[in-house]
Amino acid sequence: MRAAVVDGFGGPEQVRVAEVEAPRPAAGQVRVRVRAAGLNPVDGAVRAGVFGGAGQRIGLGWDVAGEIDEVGPGVEEWTPGRRVVGLHYGTVKPLGTHAEYAVLDASAVAPAPESVDATVAAALPLSGLTAARALALLGLAPGDSVLITGAAGSVGGIAVQLAARAGLTVTALAGEGDEELVRSLGAKEFVPRGSVPAEPVDGVLDAAVLGAAALGFVRDGGAYVGLIPGAAPAAERGVRVAEQEVAADGAELARLAALVDSGALTLRVARTFGLAEAAEAHAALAAPGTRGRVVLTVS
Repeated sequence: MRAAVVDGFGGPEQVRVAEVEAPRPAAGQVRVRVRAAGLNPVDGAVRAGVFGGAGQRIGLGWDVAGEIDEVGPGVEEWTPGRRVVGLHYGTVKPLGTHAEYAVLDASAVAPAPESVDATVAAALPLSGLTAARALALLGLAPGDSVLITGAAGSVGGIAVQLAARAGLTVTALAGEGDEELVRSLGAKEFVPRGSVPAEPVDGVLDAAVLGAAALGFVRDGGAYVGLIPGAAPAAERGVRVAEQEVAADGAELARLAALVDSGALTLRVARTFGLAEAAEAHAALAAPGTRGRVVLTVS
């Protein structure tokens, strides 16, 4: 099969599409015939060598949308032909989801949303699970106020929608041209990037990784959640500081897919590329101002 891999670290030019042996599912796993696969910032970090792995072939891709192709021993809940979405967790791995086939744990996949095609569904797994996990860690109650940085991005945009649906009063921090977008997603207040909110908030979900600056927006005794382990600022003023670390969670992914089908959650795709254009897709991922997920399509 064809798969996007890197053999050395650097920019998008390091990505190549190679002919590799198709993986087979082991016990408790399923193989997915990939139809579409999202690109995430973590893919760029893997390509750049942030997580190590020098001297080996490294596969790319976490998000996947497609159909079950084969099931491993002991898997009874999935059958070939079922449309699914899933999260292939792991940084340094020989193969990811940017390939014609991907093997995942059976517990890492969920029924795909029925109301959107695979290209759109591929924008859900990592962004959706990250946003949901971060909001859960904030621990806010309906009526509380939350500020979401990077609110026009893929994770931030989903977080705005989920927070509004949970009854939180959402302030969105994003670029000046993004006000209409984030308000359409459910934000009540808008703060242009580089500005300060008028009032402290009960919690901050720091999708833009502003760190100490974002912590300063939180009231004394509030909560701050960062998205990158090790990047959160030191706690102060009684503010509870936490860092989310996403995990493959088929049950939660199924809940998010149901929200897509109900119309309560909108997914955004910025650009699509064929698998053969994986290097170009990485260049688009690195470009500033992307609003929505870059997605690889696989025929």
